[in-house]
Amino acid sequence: MTPVDSVSVTQAPFGILPDGQPVSVFTLTNRQGMQVKVLDFGAIISEIHVPDRDGHFADVVLGFDRIEPYLHNGAFLGAVIGRYGNRIAEGRFSLDGKDYQLAVNNPPNHLHGGNQGFHQVMWQAEPFTSDDAVGITFTRSSPDGEDGYPGKLDVTVVYELDNDNALSLRYHAVTDQATPINLTNHSYFNLAGQGTILGHEVTINADRYLPVDAGSIPTGELADVSGTPFDLRQSTVIGDNIDLPHEQLRIGRGYDHNFVLNKQADHGLNLAASVRDPQSGRVMQVYTQEPGIQFYSGNFLDGSQPGKLRANSYRSALCLETQHFPDAPNQSHFPNTILRPGQVYQTETVYRFSAE
Repeated sequence: MTPVDSVSVTQAPFGILPDGQPVSVFTLTNRQGMQVKVLDFGAIISEIHVPDRDGHFADVVLGFDRIEPYLHNGAFLGAVIGRYGNRIAEGRFSLDGKDYQLAVNNPPNHLHGGNQGFHQVMWQAEPFTSDDAVGITFTRSSPDGEDGYPGKLDVTVVYELDNDNALSLRYHAVTDQATPINLTNHSYFNLAGQGTILGHEVTINADRYLPVDAGSIPTGELADVSGTPFDLRQSTVIGDNIDLPHEQLRIGRGYDHNFVLNKQADHGLNLAASVRDPQSGRVMQVYTQEPGIQFYSGNFLDGSQPGKLRANSYRSALCLETQHFPDAPNQSHFPNTILRPGQVYQTETVYRFSAE
């Protein structure tokens, strides 16, 4: 891939769903030659091609090259997650005096929106281009009662790729009944394009993190990272700490925790995390308006679902999922995740790629 004269977006067939609906893949290309491929099924990011320090491009996200594995996407590769990213304890919460039971798809808890979450549905796709960017606007209406959630939720997700190799994800939603909401994207990154992520260097701008119980539900404590393997405030090689004898690492089989982000700006984008692959020189910076970020080190990838070029194997990729906190509907001291009629849910995350 080489720099091109103008941005572009193309559409091609990707497969057919069991109910006969066709799935398309959209390829976004910027002036630097960076490409992002997204599906209208699950609004899935299936490929991201970025250059290394020598200008050689590689695909830096896990995914599949056909639709069938995405129909059983237990790892949620690349997908928009909703209505509620992460876990809700026992799939239960109370809202305005009424008890709700959600799908329990990660026993004994509810995970990432349930069995028919946003990762398993078709989205309406509308491509757009400008001189400086190219993107896709995805929309869908989540009906009242979907996977147990109250209210009809109208959702818009915009993916926009600019000419500085930054991919913006903008989320917008309104509802006709009070409902929990916590949208994110579940892309898995490997900046080397292959192999393990244990040699990647990670930095997370967080003084605190959320310890979890044996079921990966936050205990409610906002724990100081100082003196623990969760102190990632300075660039840290992932493999240096991931197998240390720490109870929280034992529970997650590595990192699978929400970090409480330090705020630099009240309303703008904050630098939440950065990842660097020393071998290729590729760097990814994550900016967000969200209060938390889930760092997951691919501990439950087992190679059982072959990916595009290789098996999606143990610790072969990492996730940095910007979000509100897990189980917030049941933990009142966590930032609010209830959206009410007349309110607008709006948040943005940016993944910026470079090489050094």
